[in-house]
Amino acid sequence: MAGITLAQAEAKLTLWLAAEESLAVSQSYEIEVEGNRRSLTRADLAEVGKRITYWQGWVTRLSGAATGAGRTRTIVN
Repeated sequence: MAGITLAQAEAKLTLWLAAEESLAVSQSYEIEVEGNRRSLTRADLAEVGKRITYWQGWVTRLSGAATGAGRTRTIVN
């Protein structure tokens, strides 16, 4: 994702963390209407975990770049 900012990465990470919290409480449910049973699964918790890891990586990389801790350079004369 080219041109992503630290603020954007942090916002996405916050979003996915909130999604994980919601799924931890209620990942799926069933309803019965007039004898017909239906079930709904909100999302795959494992996939949400992958997205959290992905965005945490971006936040870590961009935080390092923002503080100048990203890369070390050696200059030889």
